[in-house]
Amino acid sequence: MIGSSKKLSVVSSLILAVSAILIGGSLFFPWWKMVFIAPQYPEGLNIIVYPNKLEGQIDIVNGLNHYIGMANFSEANFPELKYLPYLIVGLAIITLLTALLRRRAILYGLIGVFAIGGLLGVLDLHSALKKFGTNLSPHAPIKIDPFVPPILGHNTIANFHTTSLFGTGMYLVIAAFLLLLIPLWKDRK
Repeated sequence: MIGSSKKLSVVSSLILAVSAILIGGSLFFPWWKMVFIAPQYPEGLNIIVYPNKLEGQIDIVNGLNHYIGMANFSEANFPELKYLPYLIVGLAIITLLTALLRRRAILYGLIGVFAIGGLLGVLDLHSALKKFGTNLSPHAPIKIDPFVPPILGHNTIANFHTTSLFGTGMYLVIAAFLLLLIPLWKDRK
């Protein structure tokens, strides 16, 4: 039986430190984006989501979404952008403390927090996409059926083909999570 009080190895501690760096570094890269392609926009339009801001051709996308009665995308509609950077920095600090303390029990707790946070993030994003796609104004010039854009994948609305995908920041977070699992295997004896 693996004891939760056993100290992690120095190598495992270094792996956790790298994980902390990846988590902190993810703040500087987009986590998610949606690309819109249509005959009139063959180069594509983007909504790019960072942990603390939105970028891309938001004004153009909002102008187009007006025709189907969708609410405007704005940072004001995503209160998460105000506190998410603090949660990410906190997670990076906890990961670094776990690396310094080298306690397996703390690592178990960190992995649990990480997994729950990831699940809550996915549910929050799904909820936002559902809100935008299903609360269409009945007074919109173009009538379409309500829809829920996918978190990942393709969708077609009128003549727009959308693709939703993770950004570099999310891949850094996924890599950080996978690094957290390595010490469990490495120090299993």
